[in-house]
Amino acid sequence: MRAMKTMTIASALVLAVGVSACGTTQSDRALTGAGLGAGAGALGGAALGHPLAGALIGGAGGAAAGALTNHNDVNFGKPIWKWGD
Repeated sequence: MRAMKTMTIASALVLAVGVSACGTTQSDRALTGAGLGAGAGALGGAALGHPLAGALIGGAGGAAAGALTNHNDVNFGKPIWKWGD
């Protein structure tokens, strides 16, 4: 059971980091990273019985990963709020 919890946490963190770089500006990447990280963290936290804690940790990790990446490192294109620009 402990291995399953560890695997769930690791998977949520990998997912948060992997999808945390949408946008070309640092703030865009931090914002999308926070949102995606919070979602992934909530799912991982729910599996462990603590969805709010998972969302907070995932959101913080996703925001940090998004803010620390360069748009040349990982770029998933324009964030949805800038599609009309």
